Amino acid sequence: MTRTPKEAVLGLWRTLSARDYDGIAEWVTDDCIYLDMPVGPTLAARGPADIAKRLQVGWGGLAAYENHDGLLVADGDDVMYEHSETWTFASGEVFTLAFATVHRVRDGKVCLWKDYWDYGAIMNSAPAAWVEGLATADTSWVYDASGDV
Repeated sequence: MTRTPKEAVLGLWRTLSARDYDGIAEWVTDDCIYLDMPVGPTLAARGPADIAKRLQVGWGGLAAYENHDGLLVADGDDVMYEHSETWTFASGEVFTLAFATVHRVRDGKVCLWKDYWDYGAIMNSAPAAWVEGLATADTSWVYDASGDV
């Protein structure tokens, strides 16, 4: 793979912006670990298929999703990406959430992806039905990455 770490990260985020769940495999390794730092490593996902399932828990019911580019800094295979996401719920609520995302790239694909964001901002902005839906969401993707990150 001849992609630079920056190219791999930006390619992944273009794919995510399109909510192209099948396309994730092009940008992450088969053993890639994805986790939301506010909920911790016990609720991580591993591999493209489970990462797609994990993302669909949050984004699956959205009427629209948009990623807003921001600062991208690379140091070798490590890439930090400051960006924001606007979520539009089917019931009409809209909010924008700030993120700092840390990626590690191996052989042109992301092999570690850690999102840092404000848990309270989502819980205070999302409609009650979305929050309640988390309790019954598909959790077949759950991977405990405690020993890996």
